[in-house]
Amino acid sequence: MAQITLKGNKINTIGSLPEIGSTAKNFELTALDLSTKSLKDFAGKKLILNIFPSIDTGTCAASVRNFNKEAAGLKNTTVLCISRDLPFAQNRFCGAEGIENVVMLSDFKMGQFGKDYKLEILEGPLAGLHSRSIVILDENGKVTYTEQVAETIDEPNYRAALASL
Repeated sequence: MAQITLKGNKINTIGSLPEIGSTAKNFELTALDLSTKSLKDFAGKKLILNIFPSIDTGTCAASVRNFNKEAAGLKNTTVLCISRDLPFAQNRFCGAEGIENVVMLSDFKMGQFGKDYKLEILEGPLAGLHSRSIVILDENGKVTYTEQVAETIDEPNYRAALASL
């Protein structure tokens, strides 16, 4: 288990993020058009996995906006924004905000991504959702950087994540 906080209150996730140097586990997530996307769909690209509890919170929305802005200038890199939100909510947000440079993916069906990447929140008001985390993968699917944000309402360290590319 990993311990994080939500507004100072301690909560646990089911484990620790994947280890640096490990091979990322494959996933199947739902895209905005309701198609299924897997890690294999992004083969040969560096990936920034921007993972968060819900697009309908200020901090989560800020992370998507920030990575959308940064993604426009990244070479051979795709930003995947992953939550358990329904694809309809993700699509509504992207349309309202003009988000076009990131790929929104949903783990709403079974939450398997959150379990496999060990970032599912176990208790408290966000139980079952994903903890705010960044996982960066190289072109071969190897984990090169991870951050599980200690305080859920805080934004991730964008500078460190982007520097790891």
